[in-house]
Amino acid sequence: MRNETPVMADGPAEQAVDALEVLTRFGASALRAGNTAARTRELIEEMALKLGFRELAASLSLDSITINARHSGQWTAMMRMLGPPGINARRIAELEQLAKTIEPGTAPRDIAARLEGIDKAPPLYSRAQIALAIALASGSFAFLNGVGVPEILAAAAGGGIGQVLRWSLAHRQLNQYGVAALTAVTASGSYVLLALLAEACGVGIVGHSTGLIASVLFLIPGFPLIAALFDLLQYQTVAALSRLAYGLMILLAVAFGLSFVIGVAGVEMSRPPAGELPYVVKLTLRAIASFIAACGFAVSFNSPGRAVLASGILALAANDMRLVLIDAGLNLAPAAFLAALLIGVLALVLSRHVNMPPMATIVAPIVIMIPGVYAFQMFAHFNQGRVIEALQASALLCFVVGALAIGLATARLLVRR
Repeated sequence: MRNETPVMADGPAEQAVDALEVLTRFGASALRAGNTAARTRELIEEMALKLGFRELAASLSLDSITINARHSGQWTAMMRMLGPPGINARRIAELEQLAKTIEPGTAPRDIAARLEGIDKAPPLYSRAQIALAIALASGSFAFLNGVGVPEILAAAAGGGIGQVLRWSLAHRQLNQYGVAALTAVTASGSYVLLALLAEACGVGIVGHSTGLIASVLFLIPGFPLIAALFDLLQYQTVAALSRLAYGLMILLAVAFGLSFVIGVAGVEMSRPPAGELPYVVKLTLRAIASFIAACGFAVSFNSPGRAVLASGILALAANDMRLVLIDAGLNLAPAAFLAALLIGVLALVLSRHVNMPPMATIVAPIVIMIPGVYAFQMFAHFNQGRVIEALQASALLCFVVGALAIGLATARLLVRR
């Protein structure tokens, strides 16, 4: 079903209309796949020149794209609605490659055919593979937050079960906020049931609340939040604020579902005691957990195999460095800044030598460093009336997320120079 709507009375020639339709569809596909508005605008401008447009103005937001362009001396405008936002790193990479490889003068119908193939390409991974990846990522999150083996296994199971439900509900085109809340209830509820079963079997659960939160960390909308931060730094305010609002609404929905389970199960929000592993062993296991968590997220983003591997390696290096710096006494925010700077520089350098857009390799390693535990502790403490603890968690969350954004912005500045 076509959603384009010409808004000028005097339309251009048929060829110009076809070219503008292709250009609008290209931008809509990039935005719907999760690409930043800033990068999408750059790609649109690159393609516009090859399609014969000499002047162009584009308005991009979370749910629509409008392009006003001049071709053959005539101006015309076209709008396209985007539909529900999604994440597809493979599509982002293929659209970037399309923008770079088409030759000037290529017929719009030929570009439209390639866009059709990109948009209709099946996912790289099956539902079972994605659920397994999320389960492994959730278990890795639990380990990185300092809990034991029973909690790790329960968090992994909860995350995998939650992902299966999320996939089933999403494919029924239900409201995304409702899906997020129901998935959070299912994932955290599964964790609680498994934890109770473990306790009934005589297995002690020490980090109950931390493992519970780890089971829903895969629901953090890292891709839209990071894209929003990138767009804010590039003055794409409309798109950035709409994406930011979407991400915060998803986060609130997840927090609501988690708070419901915490209230029903009577879970106390407390940190687990530190483990007794030798430090070298702990560093090694942290590196492995960071690698697995980032790879799991990259798989859920439909990233190609090379991007999955690159994301894991970047997370292994950067997150382990961040944790070492924290162990050495550095505060959370400066450590996050340095880790994000390392990820940004390496990803941007890699994108210049390999056909791999930065978003495909930056988001997964950054997401595992977003302090989701503090985010959900903030909501849980507010819900329980513990205002001081909630404010402390929210302050830490804001400082760390801000440091991650500034680190990525600094990386872009350094690499461009």
